[in-house]
Amino acid sequence: MPRTMKKELAVVLVSGGMDSCVCAAMALQQHESAFLHVSYGQRTARQELRAFQRIAEFYGTERTLVCELSHLGRIGGSSLTDAAIAVEEADLERREIPSSYVPFRNAHFLSIATSWGEVLGARSIFIGAVFEDSSGYPDCRPEYYRAFNRLIEAGTRPETRLEISTPVIRMKKSEIVAAGRRLGAPLHLTWSCYRDGDIACGRCDSCALRRRGFREAGVEDPTPYLDAEKT
Repeated sequence: MPRTMKKELAVVLVSGGMDSCVCAAMALQQHESAFLHVSYGQRTARQELRAFQRIAEFYGTERTLVCELSHLGRIGGSSLTDAAIAVEEADLERREIPSSYVPFRNAHFLSIATSWGEVLGARSIFIGAVFEDSSGYPDCRPEYYRAFNRLIEAGTRPETRLEISTPVIRMKKSEIVAAGRRLGAPLHLTWSCYRDGDIACGRCDSCALRRRGFREAGVEDPTPYLDAEKT
């Protein structure tokens, strides 16, 4: 009988959103996975944590870690973390960085993932960052992750072999939807909205990007919206 090769371990950042859910499905094709979720004082922390828990349950992932970075909420500077800054209405033609950008957020996430990954002996960190069809966040650019890989190499033990993987970074939302459907990812369990509530608003950038992605992929969006008309 042929010997079964043991899969390498990957730490997967799972926000509860669609991109990270599909990223997790991709990681699970070739890796054993440890799911990491970070709450950072965002408006939708409750909804995102619930989505994370449901996705982890769907995949039967027993190795999970939930961390809190409440200081990002106290720092503010983003409509996601500062109640004094309104969540903008969707504008998918916007060229400037939107108010939803949380300054240097992904560095905090990746630092936790690196620490945990080094302890676990993981070989990869998967993050569902999207650049081309996303909101223009500077910490979602490919060069950002190339630089962070160099930082990991310089700042961990010599025997550590840990590298960031960004499998959806060059994909459009429609391609992410299609990939999620092909992989059987539980897109119906994900939360994308930037506004606090039990039902997605349908009017923020994230809702608009999600809607457009499903529409262009020719797939029905399982998310109910306060604004029932699909745009």
